[in-house]
Amino acid sequence: MQQKLLVVDDEESIVTLLQYNLEQAGFDVSVAMTGKQAVEKAEAEPFDLIVLDVMLPEMDGLEVCKSLRGSKIMTPILMLTAKDDEFDKVLGLELGADDYLTKPFSPREVVARVRAILRRAVSERALPTKSEEPEKLLLGEVEIYPENYEVYYHGEQIELTPKEFELLIYLMNHQGRALTREQLLNAVWNYDFVGDTRIVDVHISHLRDKIEPNSKKPVFIKTVRGLGYKLETADKYE
Repeated sequence: MQQKLLVVDDEESIVTLLQYNLEQAGFDVSVAMTGKQAVEKAEAEPFDLIVLDVMLPEMDGLEVCKSLRGSKIMTPILMLTAKDDEFDKVLGLELGADDYLTKPFSPREVVARVRAILRRAVSERALPTKSEEPEKLLLGEVEIYPENYEVYYHGEQIELTPKEFELLIYLMNHQGRALTREQLLNAVWNYDFVGDTRIVDVHISHLRDKIEPNSKKPVFIKTVRGLGYKLETADKYE
């Protein structure tokens, strides 16, 4: 079965270029020219991935991303941003985008990035056979259920994006080890961000906001100065 993509851009030439190359790569592609159309289509039918431009009429890409995530639509989003627009990149990731690509880009690069994101999404959905008692990981007052993609803090469920959840699980599986930002990029995103490690810092910041008693003074996810991050071992907070 073909994977379904939604391409959203108000420049007809870019839409035509993306649609042609993605269809040549074997994808079923729908298009939208405005932010409002994108939200309507994404709410009306399921897509495997959305390619979303930031600069759109009616609703910009950031508003679209925020709207979809607010409606619990967790379809992976590849956001297209203007060249070197750091604000859009970071804010897009904060709002729940899975990745970004700067213009101008090559069609081959878009296809490769789309395939990489979809591989990760398929892997995340490939849950192991459930036992009678689902596996539970403990991090202080945080309870993590990897099979169900659920996290609870003081008994209340908290919402993590797919990438935040995957990052947390990776940190849990490597407790006590200092991990570089590059290691985290390769493990969680599965491709090279060409030296741009800001995406790791953004996701770590959001994880801290959600699971740390005080995100300004983290007790779980520690910064290793000049290197990256480390999750303290469980016995540190028992």
